[in-house]
Amino acid sequence: MAAKKTSKTNVSKDDLLHYYREMLLIRRFEEKAGQLYGMGLIGGFCHLYIGQEAVVVGLEAAAEEGDKRVTSYRDHGHMLACGMEANGVMAELTGRSGGYSKGKGGSMHMFSKEKHFYGGHGIVGAQVPIGAGLAFADKYLGNGRVTFAYFGDGAANQGQVYETFNMAALWDLPVVFVIENNQYAMGTSQQRSTSSAEIYERGRAFGIPGEAIDGMDVLAVKAAGETAVAHCRSGKGPYILEIKTYRYRGHSMSDPAKYRTREEVQKIREEKDAIEHVRDLLLTSKHCSEEDLKAIDKDIKAVVNESAEFAKQSPEPALDELWTDIYAQAEA
Repeated sequence: MAAKKTSKTNVSKDDLLHYYREMLLIRRFEEKAGQLYGMGLIGGFCHLYIGQEAVVVGLEAAAEEGDKRVTSYRDHGHMLACGMEANGVMAELTGRSGGYSKGKGGSMHMFSKEKHFYGGHGIVGAQVPIGAGLAFADKYLGNGRVTFAYFGDGAANQGQVYETFNMAALWDLPVVFVIENNQYAMGTSQQRSTSSAEIYERGRAFGIPGEAIDGMDVLAVKAAGETAVAHCRSGKGPYILEIKTYRYRGHSMSDPAKYRTREEVQKIREEKDAIEHVRDLLLTSKHCSEEDLKAIDKDIKAVVNESAEFAKQSPEPALDELWTDIYAQAEA
């Protein structure tokens, strides 16, 4: 089955502009993060989201206030899409006290209780059962919330994912399992690592419905997200979205990506880029001019440059921060 596409153009100017701004913010932010990494201002691991922007922007457009999200280590885009501030994210990347985890979490471990973002997790697939746990809490409370549990095509081969599918189906948990299939598990293509052509179909063994979506089309992602969220919110249990996307950079900053050709990447950039798709819609529908879009890009670059300056000016954590945030005070 091919990934579901959409040719809808009956979307408002304001919505298109919002999607364009959000995706462009993620891309420019990640480009700047790559620069800071090269300058030695970001240490440790750093996994960029460039190319996959339509996934989180589309799904956040389908979410409601109070819905939760949890993901893996390729997480900067998820943070920005759910409303976390660029300044706080960049400061955390550089290990500064102005970051969301006070400079102690780095690229892979940021959280925001206010924005219902529960990480950033470095262990492959470990966030999936956590996502089901968040959904269990919401079902217990009866608050109508939904959790988005993101993981990749590589993590889809981990055993804890299927243990989680089983429990989520048994308990009708309101969780959307989002497979961000960017075609490569580190350096191994999906064709070489996955026995089933469509990963979402594995949910059928547990009675979990799902579908494959073109992840380079933000409108298709939003439409599928609305279907999944409505299913979960109505009490019918979990739903699986396999969103077929593509990352332009290596798995991490240390990955030279020699397992694929430059021509392959360039072809996707030229023919499938999610931001260019929305840009074309804005121009052809006469919603914006080239000058309007240049102004938006200028504004976004200013936000990103400000985040870099904020990070550079923010102090490193004090030594006594080594002893904080280790234990939580339990309520009586």
